[in-house]
Amino acid sequence: MPSSSIDFVALFTGLCGGIALFLFGMRQLTESLKAVAGSNMKNLLARLTANRFTAAIAGAMITAVIQSSSVTTVLVVGFISAGLLTLGQSIGVIIGANVGTTLTAQVIAFKIYHYGLVMIAIGFLTEVIAKSDKFRQWGLAAMGLGLIFFGMELMSNATEPLRHWPPFIDLMQGMQNPLLSILIGLVFTAMVQSSSATTGIVIVLASQGLISLEAGIGLILGANTGTCVTAIIAAVGRPREAVQAAWIHVIFNFGGVLLWMFFVPQFANLVRGLSPTATDLDGAMRLAAETPRQIANAHSLFNVGNAFIFIWFTGPLARLVEWIVPKRIEPTGIAPMYLNDIYLEHPAMALDQVRRELVRLAELDREMLAQSFGVATAGTPTDFARLRQLEDDVDTLHGAIITYLAQLSQKNLDAPQLVQLYKYIGITNYLENVGDIIENNVLVDAMKRVRLGIFISPSTMEVLSTVHKKVHWAFDRSLEALRDEDQAAALDAVGSKAEVNELADKATSHLATRLIAYEPNRLAAFKVETDFIENMKRINTITRRIARVVLVDEPAVASPTEEPVMGTA
Repeated sequence: MPSSSIDFVALFTGLCGGIALFLFGMRQLTESLKAVAGSNMKNLLARLTANRFTAAIAGAMITAVIQSSSVTTVLVVGFISAGLLTLGQSIGVIIGANVGTTLTAQVIAFKIYHYGLVMIAIGFLTEVIAKSDKFRQWGLAAMGLGLIFFGMELMSNATEPLRHWPPFIDLMQGMQNPLLSILIGLVFTAMVQSSSATTGIVIVLASQGLISLEAGIGLILGANTGTCVTAIIAAVGRPREAVQAAWIHVIFNFGGVLLWMFFVPQFANLVRGLSPTATDLDGAMRLAAETPRQIANAHSLFNVGNAFIFIWFTGPLARLVEWIVPKRIEPTGIAPMYLNDIYLEHPAMALDQVRRELVRLAELDREMLAQSFGVATAGTPTDFARLRQLEDDVDTLHGAIITYLAQLSQKNLDAPQLVQLYKYIGITNYLENVGDIIENNVLVDAMKRVRLGIFISPSTMEVLSTVHKKVHWAFDRSLEALRDEDQAAALDAVGSKAEVNELADKATSHLATRLIAYEPNRLAAFKVETDFIENMKRINTITRRIARVVLVDEPAVASPTEEPVMGTA
């Protein structure tokens, strides 16, 4: 067919439009499946990372379901930063994620993309009539899959005239050189930022008989190296754990390609032996019938083979990555440890990171509460300065968490995630209130004690101590409930009201009997001592509110029967 008979405008628009629909469909499919299964995938990953082999299985399963190795990597980064996953275990997950991505190629190779418009219609109808957000997301996922198939059909139809165009046939012949095809695959994947897109296009070309198995294998190898560029770019400015994960990805993919690139002909023969044949056809028709499935199988064998090889070297790989990306010198001063923009596109993980940051905030409050008794009864100006610094740190983390939650609220959260976000806003503000009470009331009274030369007797210190210890215990239980999502600990904190009030009443009665004691500034001392009791009761009120929020199915507001927390001085 002469070149003049090819409509290059139609070919270009069909190919580019098909690629655009394919990429958009892939993004839509990933986002919808992530919304449906994100939290479950996180829990699965947490349970199946006991060793490198189960970690690899978890990575493959999650990526096969969500169809995004980047989502799996974000989960990994979050787990490493939280100390729930070692770098060695994360290598297993990332290796498994590469295996999970092969599902796309296998599905595409079945040539079911002719049903793309049907799936778009079904997905749209489901999205329109769905009552729940979950079914709506399933409808959007079906639309995404339909767009992937429809995009492939557009690419297939656009490239069909190239079957008979001599310059293109000559180009395909030149791609029998593995180095050239690897380079083309690398560059194209780096441009479109998706190895799945490259794989899909390669299979489309193969279905038209335009590409041989050897050239297809080279392009697939290039796609695997091209994703390394994406990983490195995505890691720029990210947490140290994200950079380490990117380097694991680079070493695994690049190393795998280096192992196979010199054996492409032998690998192609192995794949042909394992794939179905179409002996009743010949020439381009046979190539079109056999090659798509062969390329999909080559893609799967390549990734599974690399996984089997590299899974035995997770320890050395972890040490190599730690050498490439050494531990950073932590900056002085308080700063958020878990809040990073990398998680904002993944609400389930972002909320988990917020919970971990809230635990840090609560631990600062706990330290302030622990120091409050000593500061109130016998503290010095040096103790006052330390307490003020802790309050400054509380304010810093409070501001960072609220800002992060505000950013997260702009994302596509489902109803349970939105409820959780509101709960965390409530807890954040409650924790700041604890710090404010200690700084604006306990600390102010302590400074008055020093200024007036007030002496607190040992017997009074003892009864005040009993109140403080019980309030501290309840706060510890509330902190455990937040940190471990421990419902029993939350119930303990909620149930602390009666005992705290009883101890406070006993302490107040003791102070009343002390009013007749002959001591300088007795009335001023009585005021400082009773204020401390009231401040402990207010902190206990906030503690119980935090515990109620942690309890399952509880709203992020105080109970109607709960006494109000009076404003700070």
